[in-house]
Amino acid sequence: MNQKIPHTDYSKLSRDIKRWGKELGFQQLGISGTNLNLAEKRLEVWLAGDFHGEMGFMSRHGRKRSRPEELVPGTRRILSARMDYPAAGESAQQVLDNSELAYVSRYALGRDYHKLMRNRLQKLASRIEREVGQFGYRAFVDSAPVLEKPIAQIAGLGWVGKHSNLVSRRAGCWFFLGELYTDLPLPVDEPETDHCGSCTDCIEICPTRAIVAPYVVDARLCISYLTIELQGEIPMDLRPLMGNRIYGCDDCLMACPWNRFAGGGREKDFLPRNGLDAPALTDLFCWTENEFLSRLEGSPIRRIGHDRWLRNIAVALGNAPFDGQIIEALKQRLNHPSGIVREHVAWALERQQSGNAGAAVSPRSCSGAPLA
Repeated sequence: MNQKIPHTDYSKLSRDIKRWGKELGFQQLGISGTNLNLAEKRLEVWLAGDFHGEMGFMSRHGRKRSRPEELVPGTRRILSARMDYPAAGESAQQVLDNSELAYVSRYALGRDYHKLMRNRLQKLASRIEREVGQFGYRAFVDSAPVLEKPIAQIAGLGWVGKHSNLVSRRAGCWFFLGELYTDLPLPVDEPETDHCGSCTDCIEICPTRAIVAPYVVDARLCISYLTIELQGEIPMDLRPLMGNRIYGCDDCLMACPWNRFAGGGREKDFLPRNGLDAPALTDLFCWTENEFLSRLEGSPIRRIGHDRWLRNIAVALGNAPFDGQIIEALKQRLNHPSGIVREHVAWALERQQSGNAGAAVSPRSCSGAPLA
């Protein structure tokens, strides 16, 4: 498979690759080696603490996740690519502050990023191939056991912050990551260092206190996990803390002071569709399964299915202030075929009828502390 042109100037090639990456719509591209020993140790401690909840895929592939050369034999370098999406701002906070509206994580407002980024990475690989000949590679965008954030850190794109997400001094936190594993002996970039300093804004803002220690997230408490990954019933004690967040949660990202440097993505496919940036809860709750599938075609939200969609919205309706229209909407779903939906609807209805509605923890303002 490896038929690369001899005497390649890999320093020049690395510069060319970064230029081609920008031409393809990536805001930044870095090159790393494959040594993830520190990340591997942290991952094993995290898994031993059962912080991954039902996400069995996090441990299913053993150490292939932290040893790229075992996942893709022959891997020598990893191209780590960043693609920005529109940053959350005042409009996002206004949605969180309005319990009649549904909050959808900003990354999911537009089209699914997986296919788009993978397609761009494939185009990048093809462009490299035209330059050096056939070479070994595989592209990944959340599609395999890959430690994308530690890889991005050693590739110089940013550092893994206290909220466990990547933070960039250039772009804050509002971006997607993708990787191209290659057998090319490219020069590597300097790793990024940690610039969180003494700031704990992301830890303090978390509605469910899911960041149990700096750099450690208990997924079982995280609203993103509860609304996207969790298959069954959402724990009773966490429901009131979820507010109106029906798909994901951006609180820890919004709190990060480095986001003042976020420029926002220019990719049209990532712009909001179907009014999901500020939709009424009752409107979304009325969608039939066919409406859910058709309206969210090409959206990452589709993966949770209609039942969990209704489950999440029911919780948000239970957290909203008393409203006769909400009660009527909930009653329409009391006999839903899914037991999961029925249970959450009954909980929400009891909250509305008993006077507990609106007792959810109100979202706090996400004002950042000074940069460290």
